[in-house]
This record gives sequence, C-alpha cells and structure tokens, in this order.
Amino acid sequence: MRIDLHTHTFFSDGALLPSELLRRASVKGYAAIGLTDHGDASNLEELLNRLQKFAQQQQGDFDVQLLVGVELTHLPPRRIPLLAREARRIGADLVVVHGETVAEPVVKGTNRAAVDCEFVDVLAHPGFITLDEARIATANGVHLELTSRRGHSLTNGHVAQVAREGGAKLVVNSDAHHPDDLMDEAHALDIALGAGLTVMEAEAAAIRNPKALLDKLLKRRTMLRA
Repeated sequence: MRIDLHTHTFFSDGALLPSELLRRASVKGYAAIGLTDHGDASNLEELLNRLQKFAQQQQGDFDVQLLVGVELTHLPPRRIPLLAREARRIGADLVVVHGETVAEPVVKGTNRAAVDCEFVDVLAHPGFITLDEARIATANGVHLELTSRRGHSLTNGHVAQVAREGGAKLVVNSDAHHPDDLMDEAHALDIALGAGLTVMEAEAAAIRNPKALLDKLLKRRTMLRA
C-alpha cells in the first residue's frame, strides 16, 4: 500500500481540505500520508496547530495513517536548523525541506543545510545535489526524494545516481497539490524506474524505504508523547 510523505492542502498552495485529501488518498490505496504544507516563521505554529487539531479530531475518520508535517520552503540556509527544530518542538511528526530544484530559484546551500540538520527527515526535490551532500544525508539519516511533480522531477535521474553513489536512501513522493497528483504504488514504482533505478532499487525507494521511515516517525511520535 502506498506511503506518500510529501503532500499539500489548502493551508498552503494545495487545492483540497485535509479531509478530502485523505479520502482521495484512501481511494488510491494509500496506507499513510504526510500533510506537509509550506512553512516559514510566519505560519509555522499556526499551520502545525491546525493540522494537529484535524489529526486529533478526525484521524479515525479515514483508513489512512496521518502524519502532521511541514515543508520548510525558500528559507535562508542558516534558518533551516532553527525552524526545523521549532517544528519538532511544536509537534511535527515529519519535517521536509524544499530542496534546490531546478524549477525554482532556491538559495544555494539549502541542500547542505538540510542534510546537515538532525531535525530534517526528507530533502525534497534536491535538484543537482552533490555527492558530498548525499553522503552527509546518509550519515544523518535524511532521505532524498524522487518526485513525480512536474519540473521538480527533471533531475530525478541525477538524484538517483548520486544517492546510489553516496549510499543515501530514496523515497518516492508525489508533492501533491491537486487530487490528480496522488499516485498508486504502480505509478510510484514507474517514477523510480524512470529515474534509472534497478527493479530492486525502485522497490526500495517506492515501498520499503517509505515504510521504514514511517515506522521510525511513528515510533518517535509515540516516544515523545509517552
């Protein structure tokens, strides 16, 4: 069953309420989904509080495991560890950083700041990530994203190759902003294969790594709430 750790609701630039996003994910066969709307210092606390309220009141309404998260977006690199830590303090299950995609003018140094940070779980669409950055991601347990999102996906092949060389773990995410962006497991495997991975590597990126990361995040949440 599909695990997608990077999606957006209308709390940032997505099209759907959390309820509709989870309903549509359920129909697609999702087992778990991360709601990771765009955040910076202006909205971080309000965003996470809103998503936590939704999770507390409506988690049981859907047969999809919900993770409350944030995608820290277009931050100066020096600000990333500060806001990632703050997101965790507020209660984010999942911290994603908007990486150096070729489709947007992301500040150089963002990838390095993200993989260096102990509070970051996923570096999204990291563009032309370097081998040194991939090795740091490996050492710090930061997962690198292969994405199905138009524009961001242009460098999937490069990300896959560098992750392989650097030993970094890959996860396939949709970066969904619209219901049509959600994808089933077969599509996720196609994204990984299209990036040049072998069948075994693609299964790891699309299925096994997301499951292991989900288990890690849920375990961490349980420990923090104990």
